[in-house]
Formats: sequence, structure tokens, C-alpha cells
Amino acid sequence: MTTALEPERTVSVPGEVRLEGVGVRFDFDHLGRVLTPALARLRRIRATAWGLRDLDLQIEPGAGVAVIGPTGSGKTTLLRVLGGVICPDAGTADVRGRVGSLLATDAGLQAPLTGRENAELLGVLAGLSKADAGARIEAMQAGARLGAAFDRPVHTYSEGMRARLGFAVIQVISPSVLLLDEVFEALDHEFRAIVEDYVHELRRRGGVVVAAGHDHVALERICPGALLLDRGHVRAAGSFAEVLETYRGAGSVAPEA
Repeated sequence: MTTALEPERTVSVPGEVRLEGVGVRFDFDHLGRVLTPALARLRRIRATAWGLRDLDLQIEPGAGVAVIGPTGSGKTTLLRVLGGVICPDAGTADVRGRVGSLLATDAGLQAPLTGRENAELLGVLAGLSKADAGARIEAMQAGARLGAAFDRPVHTYSEGMRARLGFAVIQVISPSVLLLDEVFEALDHEFRAIVEDYVHELRRRGGVVVAAGHDHVALERICPGALLLDRGHVRAAGSFAEVLETYRGAGSVAPEA
């Protein structure tokens, strides 16, 4: 049965997610290392585990959905499917609208390059032309609020500074679907407030926000809806408060062995 999460009100700018029967399989070698599809064809697979299995999900325009669950339950795997980083091994994933993702603080960053150079690179990777990325660099600099550090190498940045840089690029590309993983929790309180304001505005314009993590207080501020993952399956979906209560009362929810 499809899990449907409705927006709070009608919106005009679409961002939409449709997952049907999605499954993601991980193959391991004899040392327990995850094999890429190419390596799996060359080496003997000793074990297989499903990070997601038979997952159906609908997220309508304007919705904010938190993904909660214990470590290993499939939260990051789900976000990577939505972001196009992982292709499902089963089922179909349809994500409509431009996607902006902050899944890891170092995603796409080149440590020797400056914040300015990395911002331009991330813009191009997100779909901007080199000329457009260059033209929007001042907006990225203002959004990152890094001061003089914007022209310093990224290897000198803290985790929070890297997250700021990535989010500044997201703001400039103006996505319809925003994905936030636990890196949201690396931000200081001042910048979190900026992110929260942006999230609410994005949803008002019809965008979709999907955020995962363990800081439930912060997640509830940006996501009125939630789903609970248990070993790659959706165990509960609904309002954040209802799903969190299910999570707290479900002693059987545990990561896949």
C-alpha cells in the first residue's frame, strides 16, 4: 500500500516524489566490503543485504517530510535514491523538479580549492553553465556568510563551514526538491535559522523538503510530516508527532543485522 504524505495547503510550483516498490541491494565480498555493480561482476559475492525493500512513497508539492529511524534503517540510502546518487535495484523512482541536496559536508568539494572555486564547481555540477555559475558567485558568497574564508582553501574549513558553502549553492540553483541529511546538524544555531526560513519559503512555493537525522527537535521545526524507516521498510507515516511517538515506543525497531 502506498504511503502518501499530503502538503498543508495547495501550492503552485511543483516538486513531487513517487516511489513504487523501490529496493536497493548491497553486495559484500568476503571481507564485508560493499561491492560496486562493476566489482560485483568480477568478484564473488559472499553476502547480500537490502538497504531498502518494497518501498512505496508519495510526497506531494509543498510537503516537508522527516525521515527518522535508527542507524542502519535506510535513511541515507533513501535520500541518495531521491538525489539520483543510487539507482534502485528494484521498482521505480520518479522525482520531479530540480533537486538540491546536502547529503555530506564534503560532497563534491575539492579540498585544495578555495570556497569561491568550489562554489563555482558545485554550481556547474548542479546544472548551471560555467558562465551562469560565475555570474552568481557573489550571491553564493553572500549566502555562505564565510567572510574572508570564502577565498581560503576548503581543507581549512570546519564541517559547519563546508555545510554553509554547500547550502549557499543550493539557494542559488533554486531547487524544487531539497534533500538534507545529518549534515544539517553540523550547522550552528544562527545558520540553522537561515536554513529553516529557506525551507519554509521553499515549501510555500510548492517545493518538497525531505530531511533525515537524529535531532528530532530541529527536524520537527521544518517538517510537519514524517516517516519511520525500519530495516528499509516504512513502518509508520503521518504527522511528525505521531511518527515520533511510534518510534519511541517501538523497542523492536532496529538496524538490519
